[in-house]
Amino acid sequence: MITLKTEDLSAVQLQDYLQYAIAPRPICFASTIDAEGNVNLSPFSFFNMFSTKPPICIFSPARRVRDNTIKHTLENVLQVKECVINVVNYDMVQQMSLASTEYAKGVNEFEKAGFTMLKSDMVTPPRVAEAPVQFECVINDVIPLGDSHGAGNLVLAEVKLIHINENILDENGKIDQQKINLVARLGGDWYCRVTKDNLFKVAKPLSKLGIGVDSLPKSVRLSKVLTGNDLGMLGNVEMLPKEEAIDLISQLPEVKEVLDATLGDAANRERELHELAKNFLKQGNVELALKLVLL
Repeated sequence: MITLKTEDLSAVQLQDYLQYAIAPRPICFASTIDAEGNVNLSPFSFFNMFSTKPPICIFSPARRVRDNTIKHTLENVLQVKECVINVVNYDMVQQMSLASTEYAKGVNEFEKAGFTMLKSDMVTPPRVAEAPVQFECVINDVIPLGDSHGAGNLVLAEVKLIHINENILDENGKIDQQKINLVARLGGDWYCRVTKDNLFKVAKPLSKLGIGVDSLPKSVRLSKVLTGNDLGMLGNVEMLPKEEAIDLISQLPEVKEVLDATLGDAANRERELHELAKNFLKQGNVELALKLVLL
């Protein structure tokens, strides 16, 4: 593992390491307007939500690493303290990228990128009609983080109205992660796309107290088969199963087959039981997997 002192790196080197490592990042496609009424549309991947009540999103139009100049978006939110944060999905990613071109002040990126301007209900900047979700925001504060190349400017945007395309909702009226087709920013020219094939769930340990990996037997913790992710799933159970419940699974055909085939061979038995447990974990059956590794 290499170790780098940030003070020894140039702004370009820092940007490269940080943006490739801290990823994927959601994209804030911000529409803003200046005091003369000129509309600007630009994407920022230094962006996230930071509060629910009040609903606060923060994005950062950083000073350009190349020449330390500031962006039109920053100039605009200092003049007119409003913006619309448009959510970017795969269907609009190429147009969004085109809008990041450094056009001259006064050039409308909606027109350059071929997006439709949609009148906002509460704020002055228009919305991107093609965006699946649009947040109308007021700017509570702008916090500069420095005056050197690459220094950020935190724009604290409070969400006042949320517009959602009905086509991305599920039967309960919630946003369906499989329908919204989100994209995220990586380093350089790289992006990633959130599709059904790469979505997965991780059970949150909120309503229960997981026993922790340290409560698992040493043979399980040091398993040559189970990964850290596997151990994390096993350690997220509320309690270890009772011995009677563990003994019962020895009657399952696939378990009985392993036990019979490895009679008198403890090392292979442990390995094969762990392999079987790993398969059950892939299927989401944590309870059965835990009983297997404790057998």
